[in-house]
Amino acid sequence: MTAPLTPPHRPSPNDPWQIPPKGGGSHPGMLLESQEEHDLRGDLRRAALITVLMTVAGVALGLLWLWLAPRVPLVSDNQAVFLSDSEGEQAIGADGTFVLLALAFGAVAAALVFWFFRRGGIAPVAGLALGGLLGSLVAWGVGVWFGPGRDVVAHAREVGKGVVFDAPLELHAKGALLAWALAAMVVHLALTALFGPRDPEPEWGSWGAQTPGATPGPPTNATPGPPTKP
Repeated sequence: MTAPLTPPHRPSPNDPWQIPPKGGGSHPGMLLESQEEHDLRGDLRRAALITVLMTVAGVALGLLWLWLAPRVPLVSDNQAVFLSDSEGEQAIGADGTFVLLALAFGAVAAALVFWFFRRGGIAPVAGLALGGLLGSLVAWGVGVWFGPGRDVVAHAREVGKGVVFDAPLELHAKGALLAWALAAMVVHLALTALFGPRDPEPEWGSWGAQTPGATPGPPTNATPGPPTKP
């Protein structure tokens, strides 16, 4: 006679995944899910913090752009407004100044993020990308808002005929708005690859002593049995 098998609807007494832990403890699967949820919340908080700080830093970028960007000189003859220097490159210089400043801000932001968090992952990169784009938009708005007036005709009438005045600060190459985000992502990924934490390498010491394909022999520390009688 054989013993009856465990019914399929009842958990096996030897299955640790189906027996609730003693003392009301949590299931290992529940602990793993809780840890993953906690890590996700931390990543989202870090990404949001990076985005907000970089957006606020866009004000500084806009003021620097307004200060360092070359001005486009205009002149009026009371009938039309013309470029005072038709061969000047001030308009291109304004775009180039914005790009160079944005690249510098992106590199510094990536270095600071890596220094404070010392980790890679998608969250810091996403925060740097979104924050760089929003910060560039803020910088563009600040430079245009606090720069020379947008009403060129009214400004020309105000200064009078033959008087040189500055044109409104503009960003002709809209692709410059991506410079901050791209520089931040590239620098952060490079720092993570060079100085980021490494995964632990497997230990091969116990396997290296054996010859591949060899059958392990009997243990050498076996206790000898009693002598046999002749």
